Amino acid sequence: MCIEIDNKKRLFSLNTKHTTYQMVADSHGFLRHIYYGRKIGSFDMRYREYYSDCGFSPNPYELQTQRDFSLDTRSMEYTGCGIGDFRPGCVRLTNGDGSFSADLRYVGHSLREGKYRIPGLPASYDNGGQCQTLCIDLKDDVSDVIVSLYYGVFPEQDMIARSAVVKNCGKQPIQLYKAASACLDLPFGTWDLIHFQGRHCMERMPERTPVPHATVNISSGRGASSHQHNPFAILAAPETGEDNGPCYGAMLVYSGNFKIEAECSQMQSTRLVAGISDEQFCWHLEPGESFYTPELLLSYTDRGLTALSQCYQDFVAENICRGPYKDGSRPVLINNWEATYFDFNAETLCGIARQARNLGVEMLVLDDGWFGQRDDDTSGLGDWFVNEQKLGCTLPRLIDRIRKMGLKFGIWVEPEMVSQNSQLYRQHPDWALTVPGRNPTVGRGQLVLDLSRKDVVDYLYATFSQLLRSNAIAYVKWDMNRHLTDVFSRELPPQRQGEVFHRYMLGLYDLLERLTQEFPQVLFEGCSGGGGRFDAGMLYYFPQIWCSDDTDPIERLKIQYGTSFGYPIRSVGSHVSASPNHQTGRKTPLNTRAVVAMSGTFGYELDLQLLSAEEKEEIRRQIPKYKRWQSLIFHGNYYRLTNPLRDDYFTAWQFAAKDGTQALLNLVVTAPKANPYPIHVTLKGLDPEGMYREEGSGMVYSGAALMYGGYTLPILLGDYPSVQLYFEKIGFQDGDGASRNGNH
Repeated sequence: MCIEIDNKKRLFSLNTKHTTYQMVADSHGFLRHIYYGRKIGSFDMRYREYYSDCGFSPNPYELQTQRDFSLDTRSMEYTGCGIGDFRPGCVRLTNGDGSFSADLRYVGHSLREGKYRIPGLPASYDNGGQCQTLCIDLKDDVSDVIVSLYYGVFPEQDMIARSAVVKNCGKQPIQLYKAASACLDLPFGTWDLIHFQGRHCMERMPERTPVPHATVNISSGRGASSHQHNPFAILAAPETGEDNGPCYGAMLVYSGNFKIEAECSQMQSTRLVAGISDEQFCWHLEPGESFYTPELLLSYTDRGLTALSQCYQDFVAENICRGPYKDGSRPVLINNWEATYFDFNAETLCGIARQARNLGVEMLVLDDGWFGQRDDDTSGLGDWFVNEQKLGCTLPRLIDRIRKMGLKFGIWVEPEMVSQNSQLYRQHPDWALTVPGRNPTVGRGQLVLDLSRKDVVDYLYATFSQLLRSNAIAYVKWDMNRHLTDVFSRELPPQRQGEVFHRYMLGLYDLLERLTQEFPQVLFEGCSGGGGRFDAGMLYYFPQIWCSDDTDPIERLKIQYGTSFGYPIRSVGSHVSASPNHQTGRKTPLNTRAVVAMSGTFGYELDLQLLSAEEKEEIRRQIPKYKRWQSLIFHGNYYRLTNPLRDDYFTAWQFAAKDGTQALLNLVVTAPKANPYPIHVTLKGLDPEGMYREEGSGMVYSGAALMYGGYTLPILLGDYPSVQLYFEKIGFQDGDGASRNGNH
């Protein structure tokens, strides 16, 4: 049993392989957080608690003479509102009488095998049959509001999934203004907050700052998790690095507006609260209705950021991603976007396909511009009928020609949007998110469809299911190229307009669930101007996401570095693009572009017809190399050997098989130097007793030597040179230093 309950003490201990999470429902019914850290079993950790009278921290009514008991200073598991806890809270609501109060006390618990589910929302699932679920019910006796806290404990993965359900069991409606997924109170320690900020074309840049004596707010109000902030954060001790030190992760399984708050309190405790953003949020709950919060994934390790990253990478890949492509190989593709943009026809595309086939590419992806009157980005969205005049043939005819060349066919869509200049908008202007009597804000000439409406979702399902049924499409790139403004639904009454942002996400998730379950053979890739919706919620439906619209390999080193802290490498959509790069104008070698793109799903996005004979021959070598290493890249442990945001000479990263049998070292020189000092790296994840042969030179090294002594590369000069070194375990080291089953 990974969940141990002492019913007499009302003490709950959630144990994973390496961690324990503990809480207690005290004699007054307050559910208090006791401990989260290295595994201690079910030992009662309340002995650590010490509280004193803290001025201006009030006491519950029944404890008014016990001046050292205040909700403002205790470590709480999930907070109410209006009753004396002035730190960031979990719930904010108004009762039927207009009061802003919720005094949540323990009323019971239940335990069951398996993992809980959340209606209408993506969530982790039990992939190995070892998960247990604990549900703890808290109740406000005056309003009869019940909050049920769910804990899904994955013992082998060191992961605890949390969610909350707010149910109105009273006789009057309530207005819910905030409903967090979870709260984490750490009573001791000093912590840094690591979050992942950015912008379009530069997503998920790690930023590390001490948690201040103020509320730090990481959030998105854009209707998407966004390029600017990612719904994932880490609390790390100041001394924590890649390979040592304590750290906690908190990842939301949600793709819409979110908020993660952190604060160091007046008593030096640290609180983190995460869930749906409360900005422009108000959910009307009639008697008997419930509100379900998104899931939060919590993990802890005392072995540093690498161990935490690998925990999340493995968990998201195995317990969030679904479908046949979550483990299987992915096709190497060519996308026509940076080769043609909107200027193409069937002959152009077939010319690209012929070149691609001769180089070993496995799929052609037709990007934007194949539908409606879509010759630029200001018109046509919503008109999902094929522009046969532009193509010069029907879509089935084009697909047939591509498939006869031996390539699979993929296509780009942007279902959530509508252009003002489109037949769909002229027929259904009420389907767009706009405010009556006001001119809407416009991005790229387009508006956002109101996916909170069932008729809109049903229309989109009918449209795109028909597209997939009628055509041999093996891959869909699902894009979203603007954020939500003018958020108003003509289907909802005034008192429910605060529900539109979240109802939009529920509609989108419903649409994605229907399509991905009906067409499991289709590989779906998510995209939102690149990485503007790179989160665990989308990965539940799409096993890969276009990492960024910035395809410059030197910039991608930083983007992929930040992405690796929480997300699996096999979810990273990454392509070799043209040089000079279309976003930065930088010139980089073809080999370097491939080395960077291989740390992901790998493909090409350039005009193959402009390449030299030497470059084409190089691509013929790159693709088989990637296919041979794809399993190691997808399933091996990932190690960050340098920090590209800090180290300006070179960037290095590595994959190692989980059993230590092989490793792939990748390195790019980002700033070549005159009179350079040596490039030296230490490998990780090898068997120290093993002997490894480096494929290129044939030289043999011990695992201990490579990990503890390191590897020195020759001088690398020129514009952004790169290397990939593959090491294969060939035997074991004898006591005298010689190898068995191998050579020196």
